Amino acid sequence: MPIQPSRPHIKKLRRLAVDPAVDLWAMDEVHFQQYGSACRMWIPPEDKNPVLLHHPTRKSVGYFGAVRLRDGRFVAARETGKFDGQTTWAFYRRLRHLAGQAHRRVVLIIDNAKYHHARLHRAWREEHAPNFALWFLPPYSPELNPIERVWKLVRRLCLHNRYFPTLDSVSTAAETQFARWRQGSPALVRLCTVV
Repeated sequence: MPIQPSRPHIKKLRRLAVDPAVDLWAMDEVHFQQYGSACRMWIPPEDKNPVLLHHPTRKSVGYFGAVRLRDGRFVAARETGKFDGQTTWAFYRRLRHLAGQAHRRVVLIIDNAKYHHARLHRAWREEHAPNFALWFLPPYSPELNPIERVWKLVRRLCLHNRYFPTLDSVSTAAETQFARWRQGSPALVRLCTVV
């Protein structure tokens, strides 16, 4: 059973969300598998149920992603290796550069994965903490991270009920959707609201 966050924890998050001097972002990682996923669909009763092909593999493609809760701007980066302190630090630097253009303090909602607070980038985080702060969620509560809803939406819009013959075709489908959200999306604002 997940640990419920305390009321002060939620109140602080809501205060940050309405503060005009703060840009609140949510960040996480995801793997999209080449092996397709089937979900419910409506089929007219006179039609035969369709057969959904799946590629017989468990290969996947990984992404770092972050969404700005104010306007739904989405930033993603494909990760060809593994998620670790080095790759996380690279994404932090990229996100800080992109988010810093708004001239607001950036607060990043993030879970407690070890590589999110690795010693490798501790000095960098402390140096940039006044303008780029990490706000860690309580342990065992990934459902509180708004970007989890974005990953679910990407799967529903791009990956469910489709056959992907190659891993690159999975990437193309996901990245096409990411590009639509690059400048912001009212749908992501509604989806990721914390107020």
